[in-house]
Amino acid sequence: MLTRDRFTIGLCIGLGLVAPSRTAWAGAWTLDAGSGQVIGSGFVSSSTEIFDAARQLQPTPRYNKLEAEALIEYGITDLLTMMVAPGLQHIDIAAPFSAERTGLGYTELGGRYRLLLADSWVVSGQVLVRVPGTFDDTNPAAIGYTDVQTDVRALVGRGFSVGKMPAFIDLELAQRFRSAGAPDELRADATFGIQPAPRWLLLAQSFNVISEGAGTWGFPSYDYYKLQLSAVYSLTPTLSLQVGGFTAYAGRNALQENGLVLGGWFKF
Repeated sequence: MLTRDRFTIGLCIGLGLVAPSRTAWAGAWTLDAGSGQVIGSGFVSSSTEIFDAARQLQPTPRYNKLEAEALIEYGITDLLTMMVAPGLQHIDIAAPFSAERTGLGYTELGGRYRLLLADSWVVSGQVLVRVPGTFDDTNPAAIGYTDVQTDVRALVGRGFSVGKMPAFIDLELAQRFRSAGAPDELRADATFGIQPAPRWLLLAQSFNVISEGAGTWGFPSYDYYKLQLSAVYSLTPTLSLQVGGFTAYAGRNALQENGLVLGGWFKF
């Protein structure tokens, strides 16, 4: 039986990474009917510090996380894009926990529906159900990844130019409903992309999570804020590669997490 302290630490080190490639590739935009894309992403991160309840950094047992995800999207109609995203993860935590887990991460299923397309603006709604790869909450390396979640999201995008360079902005606001004692979350994400050369896309992304109070079973209230910078290079009209880095620059009861992201995007 895990103690309250272990539940709290487990939550703080298991808050999860927002996959950046989804926003970068589609965001509020839906795919054309009969077209699709596969985005393979790998994330590696590490932390030795945690933001405490006073938002001050404190040392914490070393935490490493390796995740891989394949997002598959397909345009059912011009208005409706369906998606599925299975994932794998490996987590290990140093002593005194000395915990480790390797296996399925979250699998996401859902769709995005375009509500409005006017001039350079697009507005969409999206619903995803997130099914965990394990329900074992006795392992500290699994805590924070064992609850079924539902993500209901509003997305707004706009394309424009900066000088002669094509650019876009994507803004997303989500309500994430959690279970198994974890508190629900308010999520706000933003992406700015600019194309300085025909084959290059530069991205600046902000991912922000605020819990709606505390949960049960020792889950405290928390918040954390991540910044990611990355570059995407188009090898062919259908294949692109992404490389970038991210950091959690502020938070409360959350890890100060730093990492790298690698991705491959294929359109069909």
